[in-house]
Amino acid sequence: MATIKERYLKEAVPALSQRFQYKNPMQVPKLEKIIINMGVGEAVQNPKLLESAVAELGQITGQRPVVTRAKKSISSFKIRAGMAIGTKVTLRGNRMYDFLERLIGVALPRVRDFRGVSSKGFDGRGNYALGVKEQLIFPEIDYDKVEKIRGMDIVIVTSAETDEEAKELLKVLGMPFREQ
Repeated sequence: MATIKERYLKEAVPALSQRFQYKNPMQVPKLEKIIINMGVGEAVQNPKLLESAVAELGQITGQRPVVTRAKKSISSFKIRAGMAIGTKVTLRGNRMYDFLERLIGVALPRVRDFRGVSSKGFDGRGNYALGVKEQLIFPEIDYDKVEKIRGMDIVIVTSAETDEEAKELLKVLGMPFREQ
């Protein structure tokens, strides 16, 4: 089976060029980056939870995550500005394609009662966001070593101008969209 990068070059570029009548192959939308964010609100009480989240996100992506900090103080959440409250990774290049391949081929089918991802996650500028309820769907995570089940947000940034172009690009690359 062809990798996602090969599928983009061999299938997506010709299909999208024909569908949207691009005159230049450089007009065809492409993946720019994938951002994976894991909020760890409980890190306020227990800083060890943040360390385990960083380790798990590093295992999933193969890249060292960055710790995100609070921009403002929110007294009702007991958060002060500058406190570590999450972790994120930005993937580009080959790591991005490898992650997307694992997400589409291995992780998403392991979700319970999976019928496809929603097509409502587009932002109007050709970027797609989806939420994952638990990190256990990734095969890199050892079930026995997980302290707490956490979700994550995955944002796929494309160079597409419209949501229609981005959806078509992701569909050709193999993203399993739910039929509405």
